[in-house]
Amino acid sequence: MADIKVLVVDDSVVIRRMVTNVLSEDPDITVVGTASNGQIGLEKIELLKPDLVTLDIEMPVLDGIGTLKAIRKLYPRLPVIMFSTLTEQGARTTLDALALGASDYVTKPANMGSIPAAMEAVREQLVPKIRALTGRRQTPRPVSGQTSSSITTPLPAKAAARVRPPGLIPTPEVLVIGSSTGGPDALLAVIPKLPADFPLPIAIVQHMPPVFTKMLAQRLDLLSKLEVREAVNGDVVRRGQVLIAPGDYHLELRREGMSVKAFLQQGPPENFCRPAVDVMFRSAAEAYGGRILALIMTGMGHDGAQGAGVISGKGGYVLAQDEQSSVVWGMPGAVSDAGFADEVLPLTEIVAGVLRNSSSVIRFHPAQPKSEVTR
Repeated sequence: MADIKVLVVDDSVVIRRMVTNVLSEDPDITVVGTASNGQIGLEKIELLKPDLVTLDIEMPVLDGIGTLKAIRKLYPRLPVIMFSTLTEQGARTTLDALALGASDYVTKPANMGSIPAAMEAVREQLVPKIRALTGRRQTPRPVSGQTSSSITTPLPAKAAARVRPPGLIPTPEVLVIGSSTGGPDALLAVIPKLPADFPLPIAIVQHMPPVFTKMLAQRLDLLSKLEVREAVNGDVVRRGQVLIAPGDYHLELRREGMSVKAFLQQGPPENFCRPAVDVMFRSAAEAYGGRILALIMTGMGHDGAQGAGVISGKGGYVLAQDEQSSVVWGMPGAVSDAGFADEVLPLTEIVAGVLRNSSSVIRFHPAQPKSEVTR
């Protein structure tokens, strides 16, 4: 297996050395060069032909956003991971970078006073993303702050494409969405295109840290006809509203009397994630039974596959993003491979798929291929 060649672009000598040391520990990754600003970085991309670039946001001469724009113009398929800070400004700029074509991001260590802890934080975030974005598989590792109590929900067994018995699929009462790597951009391509009279409440788990989920909700709210915000304990799940799980909190949907409410909890991470898609999907299945429309979009790992299986088993309808339009086809791929997806759609067709399946009772014709199911 050829080494994964990485170029590290950062104006901080400490960060360049730390990232280089961390990546050099991996036998499959080689740091082929470093650069202290974007202009030098662009020159080294042309010279060194890296497989992936890590890119700081704030740099002299040419900053990360300017460098990213140039990379996307000259090297449209080169994976780029942004280095961000856990601040509101850092989150805003990172979302700008993702909208401009950055592949993913990692957050800089908060505790630079402890070099071993800082290196471990970088290692846990960065190495799996480099492998995923360059097509190399690796078992996910716990993210910083998680312990051995983290739960890994089992991958579903490989199965044939889902086959439903003839009959009616009940009208859904909620749309639940899970996404990770590439998810912010995918959500921006879906949520703002839903109409103001969209008939279902929406709940979303996007793998992001605190602050970032708040900034994502604000951005989606600004662009959408629906109200979008972070979920708060006790929120009534209602039509016209999109609730996003806050970073570091699982989101559960629970029926109380005639209403379904949102609840936040900090139980053990699942699939090394908090929030986890599986937690929300399972709780939705408990609250709504089979009256669920589920959507699993681009993301690393397999979070959501087990929960999609629960929804599928209760008769809910499951959509998955296709491989070609996904930044990483880990999560939707796991759902598709397990036979839980009723439809696998490119990103450009997801809005139509959601609208087609959200408002009326659906008659399923099992003899047709999934991509040709008619309503």
